[in-house]
Parts: sequence; C-alpha cells; structure tokens
Amino acid sequence: MHALLTRRWLTVFAVALLASFVMVLLGRWQWSRYELRSAINDRIDASTVVTPVPVGDVLAAATGKGAAPGPGEDKAWTRITATGRYDATQEILVRNRTVDGTVGYEILTPLVLADGSALLVDRGWVPPHPDGITVAPTFPAAPTGPVTVVGRVHLTESGAGTIDQRNGHWETRRVSLPAIGDKLPYPVLGAYVLADSGTPGAQGLTAIEVGHENDWLNLGYAVQWWIFAVGALVGVVYLYRKDQREQRAATESGADPEPAPEPADATA
Repeated sequence: MHALLTRRWLTVFAVALLASFVMVLLGRWQWSRYELRSAINDRIDASTVVTPVPVGDVLAAATGKGAAPGPGEDKAWTRITATGRYDATQEILVRNRTVDGTVGYEILTPLVLADGSALLVDRGWVPPHPDGITVAPTFPAAPTGPVTVVGRVHLTESGAGTIDQRNGHWETRRVSLPAIGDKLPYPVLGAYVLADSGTPGAQGLTAIEVGHENDWLNLGYAVQWWIFAVGALVGVVYLYRKDQREQRAATESGADPEPAPEPADATA
C-alpha cells in the first residue's frame, strides 16, 4: 500500500475525486431540469382534459397602466375561462411564427373584462398575404359583443423587441406582456391565453399547437454525467492496480521496473 501514499497517487486520486464530484453536481442539475420539464409536460397533458377555472383564480388582477405581474411557472398551461369583449382596434400581429414549415402570424386580441382590464387572447395563426410581408395578412375578425374564451395560460416571452404600428395593426416578434401593456390603453393581465379551437374568435384560424418539453434529453445528460463520475473513479482504481501488478512483476523477476527514458541532452 506504500505506493498509494506517494505524492503521485495522492494527486491522481484527488483529481479523480474532484472531477467525479463536479460530474455528480452536473448530473443533479440536469436531473432537476428533467423534473421541471416533466412537470410542465404533465400540466400540458392535464390541461387538455380538465375543466377550465376562472381566470381570476390563476392570474392576478391588473390595475393601473401596463401589465400585471406574471404568474409562476406552475400556472403555465392551466386551462382557464374568461368573459369579456374583444377590442379589435388594439389587435397585435405576432410575426415570424411557423406552422407546418410556413412562416406567418399569430393574432393576439385583447379581451376587455368587466373590471376594465384586458386579457390578451391568441386566437390562432394565419399565413402571410400572397403579396408578401408588406401587405397585412387576411384573417377573420373578432366577434363583437360578450364572448366567453377558453384556453391555456401562456407565460410572457423573454426579449421585449419592438412594437410598431404596421398596416393598421400593432406588430411584434415577441409576446412580451410588459412591452405590449405599455402600448395599450388599459391594464393588461400578466399572461396571455392560447384559445381553444372552439373558442369564439378562433374559428377560421389555425390553433396554436402546444409542444411538449424534451425532458428525455435532460434525463440522458444526467445519466451520462453520473456514468462519467463512476468511470473516473473506476479508471483510477484500474490504473492503480495495473501499476501494482507491474511493480510486483518487476520485484519477482529481480529487476527494477524499466525507468523512464532520460530527456535528450540539448547540447548534444
């Protein structure tokens, strides 16, 4: 066991233990991401069958100018219902949205609630105008009068971007509730809703599909890091035992282990 106590082997074991410890931590982080994404997928699946709850049970009321604080991630994809009137004069077109390989627009229409605040409703997707992006796309108008919307909560998107008036509509590339709220004349709730296909105003538009999170990728990375952690320790033990066998073989043969070659003399 004396070889185990040499500076060389102590250093090798210390480095291997440190590397394994770091790999275990990386694996635990990937596992936490796997659990988070799995929970999101469970909520997505549940939202297709559960009875919708009133919007006030999920999103905080909006008061004053701008958007209310957004809900936590645990509220994402909750199926809600809300009653109000569409305000087509403040409609927002979200450009560069792809469905089946075609880049088009999502139509975001404020639903003004009884308290005067608005819930932004993503009524669905439309392709671009045949004459190009310089022409506003054609899509069904939002119905007038009181309507009841059913859909799933979508959290605000990161990256505010710019919100401009084009062809008589607001346009943006990101659904940033704080940025959009600054442009609208009433308070805005802190999340928006992807309308179910049967919701008033969604007819004639392509419903937005909700994609599942790729949780298996994180699970694979977690297992991979933990295998690496074990492999680092197993590799050191293997090298140590191999070194010991060579030492014993050299001792039994009565010869010293072959020394490492001397470095060449630079002056030669």
